[in-house]
Amino acid sequence: MANEKITEEEVESISSFARISLDDDEIEDLVPQLNEILDYFDKIDEADTEGVEPLFGVHGKKNVFRDDDVGESMSQETALQNAEKTEDGYFKSPRVRD
Repeated sequence: MANEKITEEEVESISSFARISLDDDEIEDLVPQLNEILDYFDKIDEADTEGVEPLFGVHGKKNVFRDDDVGESMSQETALQNAEKTEDGYFKSPRVRD
């Protein structure tokens, strides 16, 4: 690929942020695949869209939401009944570490 947009170093960096472990072969395979995807975006950018209205949805409906009505909630006891661990009336989960 003549104009690489994404390098192996960038794939490594992104995988580190995402906490995805990739070996050297996987990184080497991903670079051309990701650059090919970006090339498709370049081709889309070349399309003549002069006079074309933006399309935000195909069904013509806008912001179809139900009313936010207050209703009866389940009890704390019911909410916690299938929890693996609870403490002082709350769900207990494993500590999240950096």
